[in-house]
Amino acid sequence: MLITFKSAASGDLITFEKNARQMLKVLGKDRDDGQGIFTVEQLPAAIACLRRAIADDVATYIVKAAAAPQPIADEGEGVSFHQRAVPLLDMLERAAADGVPVTWGV
Repeated sequence: MLITFKSAASGDLITFEKNARQMLKVLGKDRDDGQGIFTVEQLPAAIACLRRAIADDVATYIVKAAAAPQPIADEGEGVSFHQRAVPLLDMLERAAADGVPVTWGV
């Protein structure tokens, strides 16, 4: 199943349900809700939270890469959290700048 994030400040962001629910959990939203909203008032806290989660994931990725005998990319680990979360962060930042909410739904 897919979940779509929408905002008047940018184009739609379509994600796999599993990945969207992971990001919603990080952002403190009920990941089992089929739809929801980040109000304009909630955007600054959501942006800060997602930035911290991305930074933590990048740090973990760097440590894993340094400890691995071969490059991580060769191990087929796929797309990491920080790579999936950056488009949502961009959407949240654009929405905050324009003063509009971000919604999501199935």
